Amino acid sequence: MNPTYSSFSEEDLKFLEPFLKIGLLATINPDGLPHLTFISSLRPNTATQLTFGQFSEGKSKEYIRENPKVGFLMMTLQKDLWRGKATFTHTARQGAEYDYYNNVPMFRYNSYFGVHTVYYLDLLYHIGRQPLPMNQIIPAAILTILAKTLSPLRHQNQVFNFWTRQMLARLDTLKFLAYIDQDGYPMIIPVIQAQPAGYEHLLFSARVYGAELEQLRRGTPVAILGLALSMEDVLLRGEFLGLKSRAGILCGAVKINWVYNSMPPAPGQIYPPLPLEPVREF
Repeated sequence: MNPTYSSFSEEDLKFLEPFLKIGLLATINPDGLPHLTFISSLRPNTATQLTFGQFSEGKSKEYIRENPKVGFLMMTLQKDLWRGKATFTHTARQGAEYDYYNNVPMFRYNSYFGVHTVYYLDLLYHIGRQPLPMNQIIPAAILTILAKTLSPLRHQNQVFNFWTRQMLARLDTLKFLAYIDQDGYPMIIPVIQAQPAGYEHLLFSARVYGAELEQLRRGTPVAILGLALSMEDVLLRGEFLGLKSRAGILCGAVKINWVYNSMPPAPGQIYPPLPLEPVREF
């Protein structure tokens, strides 16, 4: 088990001060399923509080108001990770944090939009600064490719379109898995080694973060966010099929049943396909 901390240290706050970093927020939708969103403005505001600024609409902002339990991940440009859980408390449209967000270069010099709402989260705990283990992730990605080649998974539905499959197959695409923990809070695990196996499954070697993956029960609903360095992303959801040896390689697999485009200007569900509806109001 990873040690947990109820506050950010002064060193943590210093490392997480730069605005340019990856922030992920895991929320819970009305059906009790995990949802995972890229939130670039996520940051620790104090030793026991996090904030993020809203400048666009999205499902995560709806879900967090209905269920305040969230999971988070922050990764610096030096590939250091902080992961944990927090509780949403309130929003504000003025104040020190509001002024801070609207004065960082990304928003201060943006002619089209700025941060209109700041969200506040009370830290439950985090598991401390951890370097992203690239020395394990690269071999795990190679093992995943071998496993999906030598022990292919059968698929019934063509869930992935061409773009989604190509993006998820790229080795430089970051991938993260979220699930609802036993305490009712979402938790995030990096699965950067994951690869599409056919058109309906994601496969990933358990060589990295294996102890955490072993805690996931078969049948657990999970969400997986694929995030490219070009700032393109895609959100998937499905059922965790457990850990299993494939071609002698211990792997986890997820059967995907839902795909969502979370990118502006037109976020929306990709799979299952929604019926086209006529435009009646202009």
